[in-house]
Amino acid sequence: MPSLVSRAAWLVALCLIASAPVLADVCPATGEWQRPADGSRPTAPELFDELASQDVVMLGEQHDNADHHRWQLHTLAALQARRAELVIGLEMLPREAQPVLDAWVAGELDEAEFLARSEWYSAWGYDPDLYWPILHFARLHRIPVKAINITPELRRRLVEETWSAIPLDERHRITVPAPPDEKYRETLARFYAQHPAGDGDDGLARFVTAQLAWDRAMATGLAEAGENGALVVGLMGEGHLRFGHGVPHQLRDLGVEAQQVLLPWSVREGGCEAPPEGLAQAVFAISETPERASPHMLGVALVPHDDGVEIHRIVEDSVAEAAGLVAGDVILRVAGEPVSRPADVSRHVRRQPPGTLLPLEVRRQGRTQEILTRFPPPSG
Repeated sequence: MPSLVSRAAWLVALCLIASAPVLADVCPATGEWQRPADGSRPTAPELFDELASQDVVMLGEQHDNADHHRWQLHTLAALQARRAELVIGLEMLPREAQPVLDAWVAGELDEAEFLARSEWYSAWGYDPDLYWPILHFARLHRIPVKAINITPELRRRLVEETWSAIPLDERHRITVPAPPDEKYRETLARFYAQHPAGDGDDGLARFVTAQLAWDRAMATGLAEAGENGALVVGLMGEGHLRFGHGVPHQLRDLGVEAQQVLLPWSVREGGCEAPPEGLAQAVFAISETPERASPHMLGVALVPHDDGVEIHRIVEDSVAEAAGLVAGDVILRVAGEPVSRPADVSRHVRRQPPGTLLPLEVRRQGRTQEILTRFPPPSG
């Protein structure tokens, strides 16, 4: 079963939404901003003039959605045009990677050096191509970038030991989280119930503790980044932001009241629902286009699992779909080598020559089998 920390990763991947009242069934059109509180649609200049007076602005994302990252980049550019003193906070890297981020912004590293020294593939694992435009934007304008996450190891310690047992310096001076409100706790409990670990109420309590540690760590990083008066823009999974729970709640406990959450909102063919009241201060409507896999990619969304790596989603017309992989499969080995994180699978796929087979050992519903994934030969 997924571990405690893996469950937290799942929470962000799934972006669970607590039930909330829905306003009139009016959806913003592609390219429009909307305020879920009243359904109004501010112009971009109106909204960004307001955002420029905040202390912290948080931009949510689904980590593997390229359009979300494009939207984040455009929003960062608009904010930087109104508030020159800007800092970008990243969920993607733990605080230990801060010297590498500083060197990147200073122009001292190339892309390969940055990936290697930050341990990107083990710390985060998502395709860096999704993040390069933002990282290059920061470098071009010499905008400080702050690592606001913590390592999984520290998160485990914060769950397994009392906070007072861990010296402040060993937990980056992160203070004890504020208790969650009841709606957030209910959301976490509903998610936990979908993937029970067999340890009942104690397991749920540990899961909630892990999520609060994660939220508090990022809130602390954002608050610290703004101590000199800069506008701090945090980039993180939208599961940490929805309905003012998670990071916004912890920020308020730290005394940061001038904050706003912005989220992308998918507009599908045939219409969509209005953003639920309280979801965020504003949402930006993005047309949802069918996802197509590159023939040189496996075409899966992966999440950690105690026994390997679990497939969360299969992309249409992908190598994975053609091979018969399905959501819920747990990849145990790739080319005979055990895997323990999504980055392990990505590493094998990146070096797979076109026109060859890549064997996967997969467990499906308790049975282990080998599945051969075929990467098509070069076209032309």
